[in-house]
Amino acid sequence: MTTWLETSTENCTVQRAVDLIGERWALLVLRDAMNGVRRFDDFRRHVGLSEAVLSDRLRKLVAAGILAAVPYREPGSRTRHEYRLTEKGWDLWPAVIALKQWGDRWTADPDGPPLEVHHRGCGAPLEVVVQCADGHGPLTPREARAEPTAAARPLA
Repeated sequence: MTTWLETSTENCTVQRAVDLIGERWALLVLRDAMNGVRRFDDFRRHVGLSEAVLSDRLRKLVAAGILAAVPYREPGSRTRHEYRLTEKGWDLWPAVIALKQWGDRWTADPDGPPLEVHHRGCGAPLEVVVQCADGHGPLTPREARAEPTAAARPLA
């Protein structure tokens, strides 16, 4: 059986995901989009980055199919775009909630985190847990095993 260290990482899906969204500003744009921010000036003001950097991140997220640029026009103004999460973008929501959960535990101010996300139905805070496809969980790392698949390529 092939081990992880004998497997090439050239087609690693974690690496590919990090290439798309792992840059700090991209994740903060996604965080804001998931919290209802849609317009360029609102992203720039809230995230606090330059127009050039924000334009670049939005362009890359749109090109990757994570955000969609939706035209709008206010009376007397030129056509501009709102940026809305696509299905592919919303599929990142659990990962962002998991990052928030980790940050709340390990990096929050003494007064606690600045934002809480609650279940609309019962009001309880959200938690991300790992479970198997059959519903067993939450699982710990010791209860999981990683195995290279047929798509794994041998290390060159």
